[in-house]
This record gives sequence, structure tokens and C-alpha cells, in this order.
Amino acid sequence: MLILRRTLKRLATTFVTLLGAAVIVFFVIRVVPGNPIAMMLPPGASEADIDRLKSLYGLDKSIVEQFVIWIGGVVQGDFGNSISLRQPVLDLVLGRLPATLELSIMALVIAVFIGGVLALTGTRFRHSKVEAAIDVTNGVALSIPDFLWGLVLVLLFGVLVPIFHISGRISPSLDFDFLTSFYLFESVLRLRFDIWADIVSHMFMPAVALAIPLAAIIAQLLKQSLKETMHLDYVTLARTKGYAENHVITREALPNAILPTLTLVGVQFTFLIGGTVIIERLFSYEGLGNMAIDAVINRDLPLIQGIVILFALIFTGVNLIVDLAYAVLNPRLRHG
Repeated sequence: MLILRRTLKRLATTFVTLLGAAVIVFFVIRVVPGNPIAMMLPPGASEADIDRLKSLYGLDKSIVEQFVIWIGGVVQGDFGNSISLRQPVLDLVLGRLPATLELSIMALVIAVFIGGVLALTGTRFRHSKVEAAIDVTNGVALSIPDFLWGLVLVLLFGVLVPIFHISGRISPSLDFDFLTSFYLFESVLRLRFDIWADIVSHMFMPAVALAIPLAAIIAQLLKQSLKETMHLDYVTLARTKGYAENHVITREALPNAILPTLTLVGVQFTFLIGGTVIIERLFSYEGLGNMAIDAVINRDLPLIQGIVILFALIFTGVNLIVDLAYAVLNPRLRHG
């Protein structure tokens, strides 16, 4: 019953959050200087041409009327048409979303693996030079933003030791007809590992650049949580039974210590997707973040609105799932 009430409350919060995001993005981008219609037309275009395009995209109406029309369309799955690309916004956004999701998932997997290894190693060798070295590594990883890590990786593995591709999502020379926009997963399902390797080679550096700061956060939180758990009675009891220290850490302490980290990973995943905006631009990766920058440059209002709403939907959806998963896994909430 407690979980049901928590679910209903979170659903209501999610709806309000999405509505708030829609209101803010709609009105804020309209007060930013710049005329999207003027950017579409050549210099010297007539007033009649400008008025025709304004009417076509509904920009001749008041802002409130525009918002009512737009939000009504969004509710029905119609996000309008892109001004710069002349295509439905929903098709454009859904076409790029798989690329960003694959990149974000790969970054998350790398971050969880590296962060987990560092946390377990730091706990196993606590109060030693190994733990001190891990703490310093985490500090360095956190003090440098992901786009600078991207530049470092380009210099190391794109220029000095060129073993990875530094731009794009797949080599243009590869002739392969994808049925979906999930290139990485589809190439595995169709057993085309040569294409899979090419995609990974393109995706590796942007994924690592995104993963490094997150890995440091995961390592710090999980290590701290493990340290607190290691002092609990049931862990001490496991030691008195003669279990090896590795067993005590991974089998006894880790299952309880990992709960706060799972929550963090869920929240950080949404920030990870947001972080792809700069990283995708840096690596010319054809994802949603790269499209967002083009939309802002072109003042493509419907496309900006569609991308922001999608990001907000992902953010609230992931947080909702994480919150509910935490409630299910936490015995105190599960049993009221």
C-alpha cells in the first residue's frame, strides 16, 4: 500500500514536472533574440513571404495561443514541424534518439564498471597507498569536465596513437542497410560484428569522456557506503566465521551498500544524456545532442521544444523507475 501511494505521488510529480518544463522552454526560447523566419529566407525577402511563413508555423498568433496549440498537439503526439529541416519534429527526434541512447548506455556501463572496480579495490586496500591513489584519481577525474576529457582522448587515441575514430557514428564506406536506428544492437542481432566493431570504434572515445566523471562519483559514493557497511554487526559476524575479506566485501557488504549507488546511477544517467550535447558536437556524433545545438543555432523553435520535452520525459521517467525500484528493494518501504 505504501508503494502504491508512493507510485501515485511520483506519477503526479512527474506530470507537473513535464508541464513545468514545457511552459519554461516554450516561453523562454521566445524571448531570446533572433527571428527563425528571417533565417529561413534569403536577404531582401518580401513582407508577404515573411507573413506566409509566420502563418504556416503559427508564429503570427499570440504567444499564449501558440502555447495552447502546441501543447494540445503534444498531448496527441504532434510536436509540429521543424522550421529548418521541414520535417515532423517527432520523426526527427525519434530518429536521433537511438544514437544518443546507445552512447549514454555505453558510457554508463563503462562508468559503472570502472567506478565499481575502484570502489571495491579501495575498500579492499583501505588505509593504504592504493586507496590514496584511488582517491587522487577520483579527484582528478572530477575536476576536469567531460568535454576536456574528450579533447585529451582525441589527442591520445585519435592523433598520437590513432586506434579509434574521432568523428561520426559509422564509417561511410560500410554498405549496410539498417532496419532500425539502433546500430549497435542491430549489428549484434544480425551477427555483423565487423560493423559492430566499427560502431564501437566511433563510440568509444565519446563514451569514455562521458563516463570518466561519473565513474569517479560512483567510486566515491560506493566506497563510502561500503566502509559504513563494513562496521555493521552482520559483516563482523561473517568475519568471525572465517570468510575471506574479498567474500565479506562482495557477498556480505556490497548487496546493502549498493542501494544508494543504484539511486545515484539512475539520476546520473539522465544527466549523462544531457551531457551528450557537447560531447556529440565535439565528436560529430549524429545524435540528439548534436541536433539540439543545430536547432539552437537555427532558432528552430519547434525542434528545440521537442528535444527539451523528450529530455524532460527521459529524466522524469528514469527517476520514476529508480524511485520505484528503490522502494521495492528497500525492505522498510516494501513492508510499510
